[in-house]
Amino acid sequence: MIYRYGGYRRFSLTPIWVLIGLNLLLFIATWVIPELILFLGLVPIGVLARPWTMVTNLFLHSGIGHILANMITLYFFGRYLCLLVGDKKFLIVYFIGGILGNIVYILLAPPLSIAVGASGAIFALGGTLAVMTPRLKIFVFPIPIPLPLWVAVIGGFFIISLFPSVAWQAHLGGLAFGLIMGYFFRRRGRRLV
Repeated sequence: MIYRYGGYRRFSLTPIWVLIGLNLLLFIATWVIPELILFLGLVPIGVLARPWTMVTNLFLHSGIGHILANMITLYFFGRYLCLLVGDKKFLIVYFIGGILGNIVYILLAPPLSIAVGASGAIFALGGTLAVMTPRLKIFVFPIPIPLPLWVAVIGGFFIISLFPSVAWQAHLGGLAFGLIMGYFFRRRGRRLV
């Protein structure tokens, strides 16, 4: 919640800022102690021995570009979704979408691969918003014209999936869950645009 006093905004600790802070903190920690990625990252063949990695990998990132893209998208998608459905439902979409994305990753990825990043959870947010606000237009760098959010989310999924070393399986699981949640919220009359 943001309070206004005399035209100034006071910072408020929302779930989005907590998530961003935890991601940044763990990014710095893995920069200092790179072995943390092996301990906290998700490896399909080792998930039964290290079940915490189903959640901890959502807070790890492979580089500055990776964390920057995810945190910017988390901020904008998360902020808008919180306005539409509230903090609690936002967190449900975020974490369940991320975990389901990890399950799809475990089922479809090579068993010795390692997955890090919040992208599955963020695709869940994007999928939810794409169904709830199908006419919402956004700018996607470097495209100079606004695109419908659903085009940006679905198109982004396919384009990003072409890059090497991308956990498209986690993106797919998160996106599928987000689309279902968007349909659920929209049917309950929570659509704004």
